[in-house]
Amino acid sequence: MSLASLGTANRTPRAPETHPLTWRLRDDGQPVWIEEYQAKQGYEAARRALGQMSPDEIVSTVKDAGLKGRGGAGFSTGVKWGLMPKDESMNIRYLLCNADEMEPNTYKDRLLMEQLPHLLIEGMIISAKALKAYRGYIFLRGEYVDAAIHLRRAVEEAKAAGLLGKNIQGSGFDFELFVHTGAGRYICGEETALINSLEGRRANPRAKPPFPAVSGVWGKPTCVNNVETLCNVPAIIGNGVAWYQGLALPGSEDHGTKLMGFSGKVNNPGLWELPFGITARELFENYAGGMKAGYRLKAWQPGGAGTGFLLPEHLDAQMYAGGIGKVGTRMGTGLAMAVDDSVNMVSLLRNMEEFFARESCGWCTPCRDGLPWSVKLLRALERGEGQPEDLATLEQLCSFLGPGKTFCAHAPGAVEPLGSAMKYFRSEFEAGVKAPHDNHKLFKGIQPNLLGERW
Repeated sequence: MSLASLGTANRTPRAPETHPLTWRLRDDGQPVWIEEYQAKQGYEAARRALGQMSPDEIVSTVKDAGLKGRGGAGFSTGVKWGLMPKDESMNIRYLLCNADEMEPNTYKDRLLMEQLPHLLIEGMIISAKALKAYRGYIFLRGEYVDAAIHLRRAVEEAKAAGLLGKNIQGSGFDFELFVHTGAGRYICGEETALINSLEGRRANPRAKPPFPAVSGVWGKPTCVNNVETLCNVPAIIGNGVAWYQGLALPGSEDHGTKLMGFSGKVNNPGLWELPFGITARELFENYAGGMKAGYRLKAWQPGGAGTGFLLPEHLDAQMYAGGIGKVGTRMGTGLAMAVDDSVNMVSLLRNMEEFFARESCGWCTPCRDGLPWSVKLLRALERGEGQPEDLATLEQLCSFLGPGKTFCAHAPGAVEPLGSAMKYFRSEFEAGVKAPHDNHKLFKGIQPNLLGERW
């Protein structure tokens, strides 16, 4: 599936009024360079922000528009910006773009960076003005080679046009921007682990507080935002709060549009810019085209591997944070995966937990030891060699690694799909338990979490 097809799969015409993120995309999937970008209203919002708006006005506009983070957490962007210190003496501040898109089944930021690199740069210029940040970094997933090439060229084009560097457009505002490629670690998606990696340290999350807004890169105030989040900023500044709030469908508590998609054994896997509040069923049936012939939808994840599984009857949920929350999980990145009826859930979860266990930074004990333990149990169940108490142990692990039990959100995200799979497809896990035998009597009365000697 090419990114060109992802960008053009939308069945409705893209227009500035309805598709602020994707209307500039070329039908051939090639990057939009600076001349074409400026011919399509590019950098007009940046010029307005630099020449006509104060930092506080920009922050207030973004806050009032209701823009929330598009990386998965969904925190208010304007509120986050407002946490930066007001003390003018703290004149060294940083803006970081989290482009370490390593969530399995997620590729939305890749589309924007490869095909619309100037949209991201414009969003960062405006955001840097709001934050009074003089330097920015795009922390990019190392495997995104094309994105790195396109972003570096776009940065040079922006510099040549006087849109980066000293005294941008005569505004008195200075902003330098650099592209930094990471070494390929999932944990770098956590903002403080990203900061450590940027500084040349091991990518471990930091204790909070202090939060990055107080002490971030090299101990200076820092704000970290996702690629898609920053790409929303130019349209908000250019079109206003009321317009942005009017994009979402009735019933949605989130504003604007979102890059959403579906992968798996669907007829038309892809990525589309759609208004918040669209139902998952419309996304699945009208855009993804439903399941391919011979396959039946068994389950689906709404937004990456770290979100819980849902059933076909949950497809009527609206695609926004609260809508997906009503059916028991998180919207995450908004790129859904369809699981067909040929997939064994134990094998699927074993594969997922292997990834999460491998990507753990190893900093805290529950994550470092708990995730590999879940892999060992799932492997035994997959081979049909599981013990009756293994299911209880897996449930214990889902509790021990849940929210608030670990140093960062890596482990809670890792066990969320496991817990939901055991809830909805328990019979498939029970099928991996081998028949009782006499030796099993030796373990009667022993707590499941004391059976580690089996491994």
